[in-house]
Order: sequence, then structure tokens, then C-alpha cells
Amino acid sequence: MSDSAALVSFLEKWHARWPEWSVAEIFVAPARRDIAVAWFALLQEFDDVLNISGDPLPADAKLAWWSEELRGWSAQRSRHPLGRRLEPVRAPWASLADALPVLVAARDTPSGSDEAFAALAPFGAAVAAVEADVLGRAPDADAVVAQVLATRVADMGIAAVPTAFRQADDAASLRGWATEVLQRWPASRPAARERRVLATYARGRLDRLSRKGAPAPLPSRPVLLFTGWRAARGD
Repeated sequence: MSDSAALVSFLEKWHARWPEWSVAEIFVAPARRDIAVAWFALLQEFDDVLNISGDPLPADAKLAWWSEELRGWSAQRSRHPLGRRLEPVRAPWASLADALPVLVAARDTPSGSDEAFAALAPFGAAVAAVEADVLGRAPDADAVVAQVLATRVADMGIAAVPTAFRQADDAASLRGWATEVLQRWPASRPAARERRVLATYARGRLDRLSRKGAPAPLPSRPVLLFTGWRAARGD
């Protein structure tokens, strides 16, 4: 597979996970769409490493590979197709590499909300620092962590719920934890437009989980369009 075909494959994988983006990307400048999706696709790779079940060794090996790869980006040397798009950006890639081991420890079930956020805090700060260069504005690091936790509970279900939020009924446990993450998700939006749009859709998914205790279908296209428009405006 050529580098260009491999890059398209990674971007398409991200689009498949976030079909909402196909509605909202009209609010993003065409010249910025490729790099935004490449960046979010990279972060999805890290979500996948965090949100595993079963034998962790393959994911740990993948994480070690990514650590080495990101350090290469700092020296303008890339091997991964996403690097063809992201590596030219002068960003603290090595600092992000330094934060990746946090994801291994964060797989452990936290006792409560403070522990869940604290476990991912170094990763959130590193992502925010790189995003300042990739998208031109740093998001709130706590908001990055909240979005990672939202993806984690969507992917892992009850396994992602801290012990303090677990009840006899799994759906009630999921509702309680989803509500807690929403409440701790910073409401201010200092981030780049692309992050605001994606974060709004991630919050929407988590909000539906907090009400139903299970993943729910996406809203209608008009609702997604209006939501994306408001996020793009910064409302």
C-alpha cells in the first residue's frame, strides 16, 4: 500500500468513528480540514491503545512504537502515514511521546473522579501543547482529559467506570459516571474551531449516555448541523 493510500485509510477509519464530522466540516476552512482530521486520527490511535480488553502486550508494543515515532517527528523523520501530514508542524512531539506511558497506568480502574482525571492529566497537558501548534490554539487540558474519558466509557462500558460510581445496575453506573464527566468538562471554549466542533459532538454522545445508560443513536442531520454551527461560532 502506498503512503497516500495508507494515509487515506487512517483518515477514513477516523471518519467512520465520527460520522458527525461529515455534517460539520463545512464550518471548517477547507485548507484546515486535512490537518485537523490527521491530528484527531492520531489521537484516536492513542484512544485505541488506552481502551483495550484482554492481552495488553500488543497495545503496549504499539505505544512504544508511537513513542519512538513521535521523537522522530521532532527531528523531521517520520515513518507513519499520519506523519507525512503532521511531522512538518513544529510542535513538542517529544513531550507527547514522554506522556504516552500515562495511558498504560490509566487503564487501571480508578477509585473515583479525581483519580480518573489525575491519571490522564499529563497526557491532556501534552496533547494541549501540541494542539496549540497543530491547530493554532491550545484547548483546556482538563477538557482534553474529559473527552478521553468520554471516549473510554463509550468504548469500554462498565469497565471504565470508577469504583465509587459503580452500582448493582450497570446502566445506572454508566449514567452516574457519564454525568460526572460532563459536570467536570470545562464549559469554556478557548480551543480552535475544529476542537470545539468535535468536542461538542463528543459531549453530545456523553450526554445521551448519561440519560440512557447506553450508547444512543445520533440525532438527525439538521440537529447535528445546528449543533456544529453553534460550536463553530463559539456559542
